[in-house]
Amino acid sequence: MPTRLAELRDLSGTELIGDAGCLITGVATLQTAGPGDISFLAHRKYRRYLRNTGASAVVASREDAPHCPVNVLVADDPYLAFVRILRFFHPVETFLPGIDPTAEISHSARIAGTAHIGAHVFIGDDVTISDGVFVGPGCIVDHRSTIGSGTRLTANVTLCQGVTLGKNGILHPGVVIGADGFGIVKDQGGWLKIPQIGSVVIGDDVEIGANTTIDRGALSDTVIEHGVKIDNQVQIGHNVFIGAHTAIAGCVAVAGSVTIGRNCMIGGQSAIAGHIEIADNVLVYGMSGITNSIKKAGQYGSATPAMEAGVWRKNIVRLRNLDEIARRLNHLENLINNNKS
Repeated sequence: MPTRLAELRDLSGTELIGDAGCLITGVATLQTAGPGDISFLAHRKYRRYLRNTGASAVVASREDAPHCPVNVLVADDPYLAFVRILRFFHPVETFLPGIDPTAEISHSARIAGTAHIGAHVFIGDDVTISDGVFVGPGCIVDHRSTIGSGTRLTANVTLCQGVTLGKNGILHPGVVIGADGFGIVKDQGGWLKIPQIGSVVIGDDVEIGANTTIDRGALSDTVIEHGVKIDNQVQIGHNVFIGAHTAIAGCVAVAGSVTIGRNCMIGGQSAIAGHIEIADNVLVYGMSGITNSIKKAGQYGSATPAMEAGVWRKNIVRLRNLDEIARRLNHLENLINNNKS
């Protein structure tokens, strides 16, 4: 429904410069917005689109507001304010409670009357599904698993035996929680599988992206605390602990028995070696390799940015000779120090 700009100001906690009665009907980017749309400017590289935007209003910082040719909602954090508006125009879809006739459900499962069980779902023995849970088509909830109220399994999600999900979570298509961890031991030239007898415990308000996998613990549980956000195609190994409100971007691999602290940010395609600890409030840049514990809060990274191919090849040659260069430098330093003495 069309909404007055004054209402969006109150909703987003911003300051309005312009027509309070301006009607907003939708959201769009600066480049594509037209009359009735509201947009936002949160990054300086998009400032060039501000002058000619067709939007009726823009959410912007106090610095950018004077350069805006239309109504402005001034915010300390324009992106956060815009997200609040976006959520207003696009709320979470509601669903009707009930059980699809194609679902296969154990007689010992406990399913709240307000839950939705979709087509071709399998629910095993002694499963507990709480109020307002949405289990989408093709999901598997194996025996003794528990799903907290308001949590959504979008589609084709697999919860292996004994998994615990908290409240108000979102699991996107293809997520697998509680598969066996990579537990093997050498045995007479082959490999002997180690039974994985722990499970996975996931807190409230956790979002897990498509095709992400979280392995069950070997002896104790793998634990994901409240408010953690995990992107698509992430691998979390067995016995990992991830602290509250940590965010992990796509294609990250976390080996077994890693502890990641609270309020961390792990950049995409990073790899974290097993049996190490990462402190609270750590930011890891994308494509980093973390092989030792990080004991202090801060920013860390190890990836090499892309460069022109010819420069890269020269640098690789120098890198191969780095050890020899270091030995020659040490030799020269020793000669200099001996001459001084």
